[in-house]
Amino acid sequence: MSKIVLTNMCMVVDEKKEVVLVQDRKKSWQGLTFPGGKVEPKESIIDSTIREVKEETGLDVTQLTLCGVKDWYEEKEDFRYIVFLYKTNQFTGTLLKETDEGSLHWMKVEDLTEENCASGFAKTLDVFNYPEKQEHFFHYNENEELISNQVI
Repeated sequence: MSKIVLTNMCMVVDEKKEVVLVQDRKKSWQGLTFPGGKVEPKESIIDSTIREVKEETGLDVTQLTLCGVKDWYEEKEDFRYIVFLYKTNQFTGTLLKETDEGSLHWMKVEDLTEENCASGFAKTLDVFNYPEKQEHFFHYNENEELISNQVI
C-alpha cells in the first residue's frame, strides 16, 4: 500500500490591488509559492488550509474555492503526495512580514515565473488560473527520474 501525504495550498487574492500573497520559502524547498501545509489527523482539508494560512501569514481566510490538485507519485518509495489547491479573496487580519517558512509579500500573479518560483510552482499556477485545468501531476520512476509532468 502506497504511503499518502495530504497537504494544502491557498492563493490569497487582493482583488482591489490585483495582487496575490506569496511566501518566499527558505526551508526544505525554496522560492516563491503560496502558503499551505500538511493536513493533520482528524482535521478536514478546508480546516487545515485555514489553519496553515493563519500560522504562515497571520491572516484569517474564508470562502475557499477548490481549484484542483497537485500530486506526484514516486515509484522508488511507493509514495504519493497530494496538495489540495484553494483560492480565496476573503481575508482579514494583519499580515506577518516573515515566519520560519519565509518572508511574505504581495505581487502580481503575472510576475511569478520559473526563475523566481519554487521548483515546478510556475506550472502549478495554471491550475489556480484556468478552471479547465484541474491537476498538476508528476511521476518519478525507480531511478528518481521525472517521467511525467503535466497539467491536465
